[in-house]
Amino acid sequence: MPNSRPRPRRGARSGGGAAGREELVSRSLQSAEHCLGAQDFGTAYAHYLLVLSLAPELKDDVKETFQYTLFRWAEELDSLNRTQDLLGCYEQALELFPDDEVICNSMGEHLFRMGFRDEAAGYFHKAVKLNPEFNDAKENFYRVANWLVERWHFIMLNDTKRNTVYNAAIQNAVSLGSRSVLDIGAGTGILSMFAKKAGAHSVYACELSKTMYELACDVVAANKMEAGIKLLHMKSLDIEIPKHIPERVSLVVTETVDAGLFGEGIVESLIHAWEHLLLQPKSRGENGNCEKYGKVIPASAVIFGMAVECAEIRRHHRVGTKNVAGISLPTNVKFQSPACSSVDTEETVEPYTTEKMSRVPGGYLALTECFEIMRVDFNNLQELKSLATKKPGKIGIPVIKEGILDAVVVWFVLQLDDEHSLSTSPNEETCWEQAVYPVHDLADYRIKRGDHVMMEVSCQDCYLRIQNISVFGPECELDTGKNFTKNKDLLTLGSEAELCSALANLQTSKPDSVEHTCVLESTEIALLNNSVYHEGFKMAMKKVLSSLTPEKLCQAMDTQCQNEMSCGSEESNSQEIVPEPFYVLDVSEGFSILPIIAGTLGQVKPYSSVEKDHHRITLDLISEANHFPKETLEFWLRHVEDESSVLQRPKSDKLWSIIILDVIEPSGLIQQEIMEKAAISRCLLQSGGKIFPQYVLMFGLLVESQTLVEENAVQGTERTLGLNIAPFINQFQVPIRVFLDLSSLLCIPLSKPVELLRLDLMTPYLNTSNREVKVHICKSGQVTAIPFWYHMYLDDEIRLDTSGEASHWKQAAVVLENPIQVEMGEELVLSVQHHKSSVSITVKQ
Repeated sequence: MPNSRPRPRRGARSGGGAAGREELVSRSLQSAEHCLGAQDFGTAYAHYLLVLSLAPELKDDVKETFQYTLFRWAEELDSLNRTQDLLGCYEQALELFPDDEVICNSMGEHLFRMGFRDEAAGYFHKAVKLNPEFNDAKENFYRVANWLVERWHFIMLNDTKRNTVYNAAIQNAVSLGSRSVLDIGAGTGILSMFAKKAGAHSVYACELSKTMYELACDVVAANKMEAGIKLLHMKSLDIEIPKHIPERVSLVVTETVDAGLFGEGIVESLIHAWEHLLLQPKSRGENGNCEKYGKVIPASAVIFGMAVECAEIRRHHRVGTKNVAGISLPTNVKFQSPACSSVDTEETVEPYTTEKMSRVPGGYLALTECFEIMRVDFNNLQELKSLATKKPGKIGIPVIKEGILDAVVVWFVLQLDDEHSLSTSPNEETCWEQAVYPVHDLADYRIKRGDHVMMEVSCQDCYLRIQNISVFGPECELDTGKNFTKNKDLLTLGSEAELCSALANLQTSKPDSVEHTCVLESTEIALLNNSVYHEGFKMAMKKVLSSLTPEKLCQAMDTQCQNEMSCGSEESNSQEIVPEPFYVLDVSEGFSILPIIAGTLGQVKPYSSVEKDHHRITLDLISEANHFPKETLEFWLRHVEDESSVLQRPKSDKLWSIIILDVIEPSGLIQQEIMEKAAISRCLLQSGGKIFPQYVLMFGLLVESQTLVEENAVQGTERTLGLNIAPFINQFQVPIRVFLDLSSLLCIPLSKPVELLRLDLMTPYLNTSNREVKVHICKSGQVTAIPFWYHMYLDDEIRLDTSGEASHWKQAAVVLENPIQVEMGEELVLSVQHHKSSVSITVKQ
């Protein structure tokens, strides 16, 4: 008969179940501990998961051991490239401990190493919110906050003129009948709120960034408009009617423009909007209610340009030297910055860089008048579609001043409607920077009055492109120019003699001297141009090697590695007196020719840690051009299985004579984990060997700078026309501003520079993690920031200044949350703390 088996009583079953569960939990805990002892972290992790699922009441008891197990197992999974398993483990852990700031921070660190910067920043931010005193998470968050909320949001929201003009144009459009509005790339939602306040009955806003979308939701709710504004976390290209919005709208507002106008995809998004989301445009001369027709704010734009001379741009985008500390740079190697590069590489993204030209160190000289490059009507679908397919147009501009042609600077005037416009000109006080197109590949960069600068202009891949820049003298036709540096230009040479000369050069050129293009970051090009840096390292390395070298090798160093072996009967004696080579390891970040310089200093075996293949090819070509044997330079990452093991011995029985570390990032911050790297390095040095730099002094001064204040946080509600945005976006402000040019920073110094900190890589007992520094006030004012920079001592005599004119480093500054009023003659006490390669500076009151 059915169900004839005896059924246990409910109480008995639950009691037996509880006992069985307790026994399973106890066994699993014992197994987990055993596995930990055997360093079987994967199995231990599985046991802890079982324990916590069966006995959640044990969470507090096993939390620390569980964290340790998770982190060690995650390291193993990371080393095995088991990314999905690693992320799965963290997701399980966060389900069990959703409010654990340590797990959140660790998850963020793994995501950041994998390249998921936005997601990593989100976890760091959550960890800081869970525990505002958690220093590791704060330091991580500060370093990646720019990927969550880019700094230009603060600058733009503080731009009262920009906000006022956009608000007026939106009010005009709504009052004329455009009452259904779509805000593309909403950011904080400020334009959507302008539209709602103006009386729009339907407002939709889309934002792709998860962080900005969530921020906009908070801002709109705080301004009591959540019922009237529908926020969509998506790209405008993915919006469908009626799935996401019920019908076509009469007005699109957007500010998806970058310094080069098109770089944020405004053309593509407006083509899609006109085809799928907007009502049809009003025909020319047609009257009627605007609500029946579609329109876009901004309505149109005019792009302008100007050719300039600018030493600062030049040193970051053209290698201007043929010889670096005695190393000849071969003519068949061409260096380019990503902004100049036509080579299909990962580094080539935007065809321009950006600068606030009014603040460029050393200023600039206009070589041409301002000229019009292009006009675009955002309310004309056919014109938008033709932009991407239109053939490049040629522009010729007369030169008005003699100078060196370094770049074409570009800006635009955004015509919001018939009455309202915004200019991003260098002469305007605006939140925008200008787009800079560095000039390269000219045979002669010096130009004079009467010359013409020629260029091709197009809009391809959503970018304004200015290419094939050339210069024509007054005596030339407009199809001949100074840049006949390639074979294809032979046909444009002016005379038969020039043609014969060029052909002769081609015939006598070496068949193996194939031109190699090496793409370097602009900071790496500035470093190559920094002769003080390379001469300083050469002198410091020579001094160390001399102190380690017998007299015979000193002579060899002076003759740059000319220590050839004797022949015949003297061979055995020769072998006895020639010492083992010195090993020099360069673990600088990015491209560095220091190993080649080291190779000129005698019997040295230099090792480079460059990663990119085209950088290695370039260093090989430079070595070859300087007549080094091919085996002189070694690429160290070829000898180690993973990059984290880069600080190892060159051979099992040898030690390094010199280890070169990168202590300061180009941004102006101290490199992460630099003191840990220094500790490992000290263990790998031979007696008398050195780490470069040997020590670093950090300097700072007190300044009053409204610029830094406005670039760091939104200032109240006045700038945003009464809308409450500041408290929400200011959650993402970072107390340290990086990539500053102290020489051109708008500020008033209130003190003299003072030494803030010493980081000693060779003698760590001289370091202190906490220090108080008294600063004498020499001018009354409000202290708003503390800019800082470094003096890097290669030894006690040779010093590199990261704030120097030729420096490839930028500076940084701590921006105070609340300004401090000071009077001349007073003293302020700064508390300087050094923790895990991060420095915090606070005013002690």
